[in-house]
Amino acid sequence: MSQRPAVIRPLAEHPHPQVQAFLDEALPSEWPPLHSLTPGQARAQVDLEVQAIAPGPSVARVSEAAIDVGGETIAAWVYAPTRSEAEIVWFHGGGWVVAGLDSHDAMCRTLANEAHCTVTSVDYRLAPEHPFPIPLEDCWRALQWVADRASSRPLIVGGDSAGGNLAAVCALRARDRAGPALSAQVLVYPVTDCDMTTASYEEYGGDEEFLTKKDMAWFFDHYVPDPEKRESPDVSPLRAPSLAGLPPAVVVTAGLDPLLDEDLSYIARLDAAGVPVTHRHYGDMTHAFFPFVSVFDRAAEAIAQVGQDLAQTVGRASRPTSRTWGP
Repeated sequence: MSQRPAVIRPLAEHPHPQVQAFLDEALPSEWPPLHSLTPGQARAQVDLEVQAIAPGPSVARVSEAAIDVGGETIAAWVYAPTRSEAEIVWFHGGGWVVAGLDSHDAMCRTLANEAHCTVTSVDYRLAPEHPFPIPLEDCWRALQWVADRASSRPLIVGGDSAGGNLAAVCALRARDRAGPALSAQVLVYPVTDCDMTTASYEEYGGDEEFLTKKDMAWFFDHYVPDPEKRESPDVSPLRAPSLAGLPPAVVVTAGLDPLLDEDLSYIARLDAAGVPVTHRHYGDMTHAFFPFVSVFDRAAEAIAQVGQDLAQTVGRASRPTSRTWGP
């Protein structure tokens, strides 16, 4: 069983009008559900979805990098704003199967400018061609690669959805393997557990939702085909024996998200372990809203808020937990 403490869920909200319009108009009704497609077909469909995102803002410098992951290399895009005070290593969402550098380009540009941080966006290898633990190992090596080049600058690990899962696990690894030292972790509606029987899955995981319970089962089947391995903290960080000693966390949740309950449980466990947590909840948003910077006003607001939170989080040594139910 996962270590799932009792949590108080924020009041449910109706979808933001921009979310409803996107679901009604931007996503053709004739598109098949993601879980009915092959990985290649799903990637092509997601690529069409993210075309709705306008190009992101200018950044002082954007460069490409190649990261050695043990005999092979993976790509990364490095976004350096005019003023950079820390390093963020970002792992994109997409259920470990879809999306990539392009889908998160506008988001990373915005985050670099808002947080005044250099953002390294990592193109880790995807399942099912590269199942667990390959994506995790890619991310772990990428974090070490940036750490080696960060010198004494604050180092932050972050990600959204499946990327948030990888970021949370890398934070646990960094604690357990004596580094690299992390100043903060940013977890945007992360996958924290393999349990899909929560109330939020039942409420927000139906076939009409942006992310469905069937989609998540499809993602898990491709990433970790062996169900027993899904209970490992390397897949389900909520099941880690202890969350003590982790870096301060900025956690973003969406109200209309099947992952909401597991994320609230993870926040509660971080809190109980004495980890400073800043929680930003967007009750009228669906899962995956964060990269849609030009589509949802709330996405731009959320990234700006994360930037402000990081400036405060990285600048503090040890302060009481900050809990905030909204922007």
